[in-house]
Amino acid sequence: MSGVKGLGGVRGGLLLGLVIVIALAVTGVWNPFPGVWDWVDRSEPISEPDVSWQQRVGGTPKSVTIVGDTVVVEQRTRTEVRSLATGAPLWERKADWSAVAGGDRDAVVAVGKLLVKGYELLDPTTGAVRRRDGDAVAVWTYRNMLLDARCVAATDCTLSAWDPRGTSPLWTAFLPGVSSGLFADNPGLLGTRRLTAHRIDEAVAGPEAAPPLLGFPVDGRVHVVDTATGRVVQDVEPGRDERLSVVGGRLLRIRAVSVDGSCQYAVSARDPATGQEVWRRSGFNLRTADSAGCAQREDPQGARSVLIGVAPDGREAVLDGYDGRLLLVDAEGEKLLAVDDRYALVRSADKESVIARDLGAGRARWNRPAGAKAGAALTPYAAVLTGDKPNRLVAVDPRTGRELVVLRTSANALAVGPNGMVVGEGREIGYVRFGAGAGAPPPAAPPAGSDGGTGTGSGPGRTGGAPDPEDSCGPKRELCANGNG
Repeated sequence: MSGVKGLGGVRGGLLLGLVIVIALAVTGVWNPFPGVWDWVDRSEPISEPDVSWQQRVGGTPKSVTIVGDTVVVEQRTRTEVRSLATGAPLWERKADWSAVAGGDRDAVVAVGKLLVKGYELLDPTTGAVRRRDGDAVAVWTYRNMLLDARCVAATDCTLSAWDPRGTSPLWTAFLPGVSSGLFADNPGLLGTRRLTAHRIDEAVAGPEAAPPLLGFPVDGRVHVVDTATGRVVQDVEPGRDERLSVVGGRLLRIRAVSVDGSCQYAVSARDPATGQEVWRRSGFNLRTADSAGCAQREDPQGARSVLIGVAPDGREAVLDGYDGRLLLVDAEGEKLLAVDDRYALVRSADKESVIARDLGAGRARWNRPAGAKAGAALTPYAAVLTGDKPNRLVAVDPRTGRELVVLRTSANALAVGPNGMVVGEGREIGYVRFGAGAGAPPPAAPPAGSDGGTGTGSGPGRTGGAPDPEDSCGPKRELCANGNG
C-alpha cells in the first residue's frame, strides 16, 4: 500500500507541476512550449557542409526557380516565394500552376488555375499584381518574353507576345485553334526534349531565351511562328511516316520507315521562309521512334539549337540544327550526359570519369573522376554532377571545371543561379552559395591540345565564386540581352 501511495504522490506532483507551467504560459510569464516544439520539429541538415539556409516549405516542390534575390517554389496548390539571402518567406499565393518569365531585373511570376481561363503576373519580391488577364488558355514563359494564347472560338485563336513586364503586346498572330493539350503553363511545342538525370530537376537552369521559331501543333498540322515578328511562316502537314520539329530556326522533317525489321531514318531541314531544303542526313537516328512499327511519338533529343542522335556507325553525335554540321561524335563506348549549344558532358568509355568537350572543336576542356551512374546537367552558370556511394552533388564552372561547390548529400539539385544553387529533399529546401564546401582537389588537367581553361581571371586551380560573367550569356549572348544576364 505504501508503494501505491508513493506512486500516487509522484503523479500528483507531476500533475501539479504541469498545471503551474500551463498557468505561467497562459499569463505570459514563461512559455516553454515553442522552444520544445522547435526542438521536436528541427530538421537534420540537408547536406554536409551545411547549406547557407534550410527551410521546410508547405508542400513538395514541383519546380524551384532562382529569380534575382528571391526563390520561387511552385507546389501542387500554391506558390510561395522566399528570400534568397535568408530563406525567409516573402509571400505566397494559392495557384495550381506557376512559371517565371524574364531575367533577374524584369522577372515576373505567372500564376493561374487549371481549367480556368486567365492568369496573373506577380512581382517576385512583393507578390503585387503587375498585370492580369482573364481570357488566355495557355502561357509560355521565356527569359526575354512571355507568350499567351486566347480563343474566341474553337478555330479562332490569337497568340500574343509580351515583354515580361509590358502592358501591351509586342505582336499578335492568328492561329486556327490550339491543340486540346495546350493549356496552363508551358504546354509542349514541337521542339527538342532534354537529356535528364537522376537527382537533377529538369528545369534546374530556369527559363531560357525564346528560340527564333516555335512550332505549334494544331489539328494535325504544324504552324511555325517567328518569335521576333509574330509572322506565321509555315503551315505544314507531316507525311505518313514523318514527324515535324522546329529546332535552331529550321523546320525538320524526320522520316522513319521499317525496312527488313529495322527502322531506316532520314532527316531534312528546311528554311521556313522559303520552304527550301538546306541540309539532309540519312541514317541518323534522332530517337523519335519506338520499336513498334517505327512510329514516331517523341520529339528529338537536344537543347537550344542542337540535336542529339545516333550516327550510322552506332556512336552518339551532336548536330547543329541550323546547318546540319556534326558538332561532336563520341568515341566508341562513351555516353552523352548533357548538352547545350556550347558544351557537351560525356561519360568516358571506362565509366570512371566525366569529360567536358567544346561543341564544334570537340576538344576536351576538363575531366574529373565520376562513377558509372553519375548524372549531369548544364546550366548557364554551372555544370551540375551527381554521384552515389557516397552521394554527392557537385557544381563546377562549365568552361574550366573549377569546383564551385561540393556537397555530401542525397538531396536533389532544384535550381541554379549566378551565385549558388537550391537543393531539396521532400519538403526541405536549402540554398548553398558557390564557394562553400569547394575543398576537394582540383579536377585533372585537360589533355594536351586544349587551352586548359586558364584564361584571364579563371582556371582549374581557382575555387569559389561564380563562373565568369561572359560564360553565362550563351554563345550568341542571348541570355544577357538587355542587361538581364
